[in-house]
Parts: sequence; structure tokens; C-alpha cells
Amino acid sequence: MATKRLARQLGLIRRKSFTPANENLGRSKSKQLYDYIIVIDFESTCWNDGKHHNSQEIIEFPAVLLNTSTGEIESEFHTYVQPQEHPVLSEFCIELTGIKQAQVDEGVPLKICLSQFCKWIHKIQQQKKIFFTTGISEPSTCEVKLCAFVTWSDWDLGVCLEYECKRKQLLKPVFLNSWIDLRATYKLFYRRKPKGLSGALQEVGIEFSGREHSGLDDSRNTALLAWKMIKDGCLMKITKSLNKGTSFCKYVGKLPG
Repeated sequence: MATKRLARQLGLIRRKSFTPANENLGRSKSKQLYDYIIVIDFESTCWNDGKHHNSQEIIEFPAVLLNTSTGEIESEFHTYVQPQEHPVLSEFCIELTGIKQAQVDEGVPLKICLSQFCKWIHKIQQQKKIFFTTGISEPSTCEVKLCAFVTWSDWDLGVCLEYECKRKQLLKPVFLNSWIDLRATYKLFYRRKPKGLSGALQEVGIEFSGREHSGLDDSRNTALLAWKMIKDGCLMKITKSLNKGTSFCKYVGKLPG
């Protein structure tokens, strides 16, 4: 095994290559439907015995804004969130995420966090003239800068935030009802199942930067992977929407909070 690894490092053995499924798209970044994507990767309360798996609470809420034309991260949002149903973090959670009890104690309740997040969204909308799509089909050709959310799997927005807001009777921003599942997109585009985010990065030649299971680091690395996929010719499309009968090119307008 060591010999094979050394040979690979010396360039004597080539890494297995994966041909994108949609080769006809070419490598033109101008074909993207979205001018911006916002990557989100929550960290939540967790336990190694599987208890309370139906009552996980967000404890870290990060978001990074990626320009799909330049690959630059142009803005970030980050805050720690105070869990209220299970306020004391498990040792497993602390070890896994690196988040300390004091950080969540000094954090804000999810309701306040969502309000702060909406203010950040409103600010970047005004600065960059961003609009959000609100469904699963392709957006129309509106002359606006379109933006979509990206997560690694459907868990963050489809499970974690969705059910926590329902339990706590919080109004979830409607623009968080549609997103691109990058894990599913990766699998379809490269025609292979990714071995986690870190494994997916490694397979396309990118080293994970920072600490795994840090929400902000995971978000930044997911953005790096999305940019690599875009450069490889992947067309980013909404894969999941909780909305029904909604139209595209809809400006978020007045935000809750």
C-alpha cells in the first residue's frame, strides 16, 4: 500500500478519473442558471447513543455567498445558536463539532438567529441585486441576478431546520424552501457516489481546509467543491423544493424579523 501511494505521489500511477455525465455542456461557466449560490451547513446537537434524534437543534448557523462566475466567496454569515430543548451539549457533540458549551451559551435563540440571517440576506440582495427562485423547475430568462441555496444533502433545510421551526412554531423564511443538494448533484454529474464531503473533495483533487464538522469550514469547502464542479461543466439546478405552485424571479421583498 505504501509503495502504491509513493508511486502515485511520484506520478507513476494515475488517479482514477471520472468523466462527467453531461459532457455536452462543455466547460462554460456562462451557462449557469444562478449568478450566486449560498452554501449552508448547519451543526446541531447530537448524541452517540442515538437518543433525541428527533429533536436536534441547530447550534451553528453559517452561510457563504459564492459568485458562480468568479469562484469568489463575496460574503459570509455566521453565528452560534443557543439550544433550548437540550441546552447542555453532549461530550460527543463537543468532540465532533469542536463547539464549546460557552459558545452556544453566548449564542442567540434560533428565532433571533433567523432574524439576523434575514437581515444579512436583505443586505446582500440590495448590494448585489440578487433574486431567489422558489421552485424546482428551471427559472425563466429574467434579466436579474439569480441565487439559489446549496447544501450537502437534504438534511440541513429539509429536516433539521424544517422540523425545529415546526416544533418551536417559528416562521421559516420562504426562500429556504428550495435548494440544490450538492451530494446528489455530485453523484449524478460524476457518476459515482461520494464518500462524504471530504472524500468528494479529495476525488476532484481538493484538500479539505480547516476542521471537519465545523459548520463554517464545511460551508467554505462545499463552496470550493461547487466551484470545481461548475468549472468542470456542471449545471447547478434546484433539486428539492417544499413550495408548490410558486413562480420564479420572485424578489424576497420584505423579510421576517
